[in-house]
Amino acid sequence: MTLYIDPPTWPGHGRLWSHLVSDVSYEELHAFAARIGAPPRAFERDHYDIPAHHYREAVAAGAVEVSSREVVRLLTRAGLRRRKRSGGLPVEERSLGERPVGERPLGERPLGERSVEERSAGDR
Repeated sequence: MTLYIDPPTWPGHGRLWSHLVSDVSYEELHAFAARIGAPPRAFERDHYDIPAHHYREAVAAGAVEVSSREVVRLLTRAGLRRRKRSGGLPVEERSLGERPVGERPLGERPLGERSVEERSAGDR
């Protein structure tokens, strides 16, 4: 069992936070989080938010220290990444065809808006 944690650099609610993730399964992540006393409400989509004052406890319990970028790489490579979407649930948790009001289908852009690729090509 290997869990990973990034440095507590994410501000929120007057504190700094870390992200605790697994590259194996959510079950492994939930079990580890329970073992270190992280409440279920600290789980957000694909990670647990861990306050800075509990960072060392997570590392002492076996979480491996990695960069924030590595956290995203690990989740993505494991197929466990759940990206935040505007208007509610992550894409993975929505039923087929369900979309918040005003959110466009994937790949659809407002008239005249350029894609990331088009904007990058224009910057070269």
